[in-house]
Amino acid sequence: MISKESIITIVEEHLQESDLFVVSVKVSGRNKIIVALDGDKGVPISACVKVSRHIESQLDREKEDFELEVSSVGIDTPLTMPRQFIKNVGRDIMYTDGDGKKVKAKLLSADNEGITVEKELPKKKKKNEPAIDPIAKLGYEQLNDVKVQVSFKEPKN
Repeated sequence: MISKESIITIVEEHLQESDLFVVSVKVSGRNKIIVALDGDKGVPISACVKVSRHIESQLDREKEDFELEVSSVGIDTPLTMPRQFIKNVGRDIMYTDGDGKKVKAKLLSADNEGITVEKELPKKKKKNEPAIDPIAKLGYEQLNDVKVQVSFKEPKN
């Protein structure tokens, strides 16, 4: 059986000189290989084709048959790696906090330890409710299901 680790090694070696990186690799029991890529400036289809061809050149179908799918992460795919957060600084995100609440926020900064966000506060404040600081520093372990929010609004001039 083809191992996930061997596929990761093959892909990472191929991507060393590029701004692309591996987000996930899955290998099923029937050797269905699924590779998801991301990049600091996006992932062109041509890059997925090159990675796919490179993987195929490193594996021997005579020894073991396999099915291969290489793609970029989708817009609905949660962010999982610090590098993905860093590339999305300045964008709106939605995440689930430690209490299970959905939070909409602007991603202000990110590094290898965590992120800083400006949370969207409720429009109406309840009487006698203490002021809430919208700026929060969060470690990655405090975040679940973080997704970039797509906006179709025209920028204000």
